[in-house]
Amino acid sequence: MIRDDVQLRYGTVAMIFHWVIAALLIANIALGLYFADLPHSDPWKFELTQWHKSIGLTVLTLSILRLAWRLAHPAPPLPTGMYWGLRVAARASHYLFYFLIVAIPLTGWIMVSASPLGLPTRYFHLFDWPNLWFMADLHRDQKLAWHDTLESVHNTLAWSAIVLIPIHVAAALYHQFIRRDDLLWRMLPRRRARLESAQ
Repeated sequence: MIRDDVQLRYGTVAMIFHWVIAALLIANIALGLYFADLPHSDPWKFELTQWHKSIGLTVLTLSILRLAWRLAHPAPPLPTGMYWGLRVAARASHYLFYFLIVAIPLTGWIMVSASPLGLPTRYFHLFDWPNLWFMADLHRDQKLAWHDTLESVHNTLAWSAIVLIPIHVAAALYHQFIRRDDLLWRMLPRRRARLESAQ
């Protein structure tokens, strides 16, 4: 049985959240990898760090809004006939992505708030984004300890995303061009996917 695809596709808002967050996340990972190796004497390091923090905070804000939207607008069901192992993998990867798009920028924000330097985050040169008070008010020695730990966690989460993103892309292409179940088209605009409805 085939039914109209209105309930089987993501809505426009969900699509916008998905692609904007994906683009910002990939750009920010690339930016972070680039400036991480720059010497502190390089005048571009501070500027790129500010842009990295601004983009990260934007990802955090959009991700929280996306989660709120997702709770009010459930995702379309997976195609029928899909092997249970693939269903588990699909759901697990989505939950992991939701965790990462919040945890990566959040740990970055906490890490910056714990910086002994106490430098403000100049959000796209528009205004100073506040540091988190429970970290900013710590003694310098405590900040040093927390900053190093948070930096390690932040980097580990970022590398997790670096591994997961190509897997996610490969899975989408596999579904679209090998399984041919129109899974990819559900997240693309102006395409009426025709999926078999759940029994």
